[in-house]
Amino acid sequence: MFTPEEPTRARREKKPPVFPPAKWDAFVEQHPYGHFLQTTLWGELKSSYGWRALRASLVNANAELVGGSVVLFRRLPFGLGTLAYVPRGPVVNWDDRDLATAVIRTTSKLARSRGAIGMVIEPGLLDTPSDQRTLQMSNLRPVDLHVQPRRTIWVNLDVEEEVDILALMKQKTRYNIGLARRKGVSVRKGDAEDLPMFYAMMQATARRDIFSIHPLGYYQLFMQLFNGMNVHAADLLIAEYEKRPLAGMIVVANGKRATYLYGASSNDFRELMPTYLLQWEGIRWARARGCVTYDLWGIPDEDEPVLEANFKDRDDGLWGVYRFKRGYGGQIVRHIGAWAQVFSPLRWWLFSQARRFRKTSGLSA
Repeated sequence: MFTPEEPTRARREKKPPVFPPAKWDAFVEQHPYGHFLQTTLWGELKSSYGWRALRASLVNANAELVGGSVVLFRRLPFGLGTLAYVPRGPVVNWDDRDLATAVIRTTSKLARSRGAIGMVIEPGLLDTPSDQRTLQMSNLRPVDLHVQPRRTIWVNLDVEEEVDILALMKQKTRYNIGLARRKGVSVRKGDAEDLPMFYAMMQATARRDIFSIHPLGYYQLFMQLFNGMNVHAADLLIAEYEKRPLAGMIVVANGKRATYLYGASSNDFRELMPTYLLQWEGIRWARARGCVTYDLWGIPDEDEPVLEANFKDRDDGLWGVYRFKRGYGGQIVRHIGAWAQVFSPLRWWLFSQARRFRKTSGLSA
């Protein structure tokens, strides 16, 4: 028997407990399916940039948290209503299908109560037939609404020594890490004063590799939240040569997983291979925090034979970053993707048509 955290309207039903942010985040931190995108910190960040974050959770007979979701709500254009979105959630033991179904039901109830036309979830599940059936049992269907990377590379940090991680890397990657050191590149932790410089490098990288970025304030708020006085879950790492910044990255940890989230490099001294040493120091940072998995966060959504056959010749999209990330010797994994539960079929259809038009007309989705 599970009780939703979201208060019900039945007069005689006992009002369920509402958990403070710190307790929810501690639950996400220790849970095998926890993810930083399901923390209240991420919800607070997104709430400053067009979203509204709410939580739905389940408790057992002892009033202990057993699952739940941070749900992001965003108002759609043209008066179509509101969309509910659950990034890398719900947080639940997916092996317990009854419990998972109950958590999805409670999350759906919260989304409906806030007038959403539909709910999109991107669970922290790999793409397996068994997990697909679990989602189908909850009246969810796959949709082309991916926000998070569908395919990525996980580097295993659960080894005896750092040399064991290096041994699994491509020879060229190990060489470039050593070359950067020999040429005098060093890596340090940055602070708030370094963020404008890091952002300038992000702008240069975005122009060079043709991708969009958030405004500076977004990254500043992220670091305030995830590297604040009460929480230290993220760091800005900077690669330098003779005190001149050449590359930077933001890494974030939650539980046993660390994620390479944002990265940038200047156009100067690229022959010194600063990004290779920087990424290695990110891996060492994660291992020092007790993480056993390092998520390189996004590669082209293609099977490994296709990736290996084409990475030398393609630079579009994420192909360039795959060429770089493959060198770290990790495992290619594919997430189950985005699944939706539709509450208002007509408005959902209109939303889908509008989104299709925006995509075909060259506008961002």
